[in-house]
Amino acid sequence: MRIMGRSTRTAIRRNLALMALVALVTACAPVMRKHGYAPIEEDLAQVVVGVDTRETVLEKIGAPTITGVLNESGIYYVSSVFRHFGAAAPEEISREVVAISFNAQGLVTNVARYGLEDGEVVVLSRRVTEDNVRDSTLIRQLLGAIGNFSATDLIGSN
Repeated sequence: MRIMGRSTRTAIRRNLALMALVALVTACAPVMRKHGYAPIEEDLAQVVVGVDTRETVLEKIGAPTITGVLNESGIYYVSSVFRHFGAAAPEEISREVVAISFNAQGLVTNVARYGLEDGEVVVLSRRVTEDNVRDSTLIRQLLGAIGNFSATDLIGSN
């Protein structure tokens, strides 16, 4: 009894190979992901230097991504676009930072927009304090201490 003919099996194999090829091609397609928020030019045009305060900026534009650490000197809106491609590490292809600075009275002094091309790589220095203990396991330290003290050290000398 013959259930499937040779041409049917060939067609099934061809369809499976085609589906595998389509799955492989779509898996390797880049995926773009956007993170953060940067206001558009029309929203920034509403901010008036020397007139607006931190509160009015927040009302007009919305909550910032981060704020200045020292004396609340500014607010920053950061938006990035990352390209994810297969198993490779994500690559940042676009970054936009909008920085709004304030003076001591809380009035806007500057509105600036920066892109990825304006950024600089900051090399972080990793400082590691090394100990002088070479064999730092507990058992080695205990075994290494045998014979390094006398009975008078334990009793105390008068």
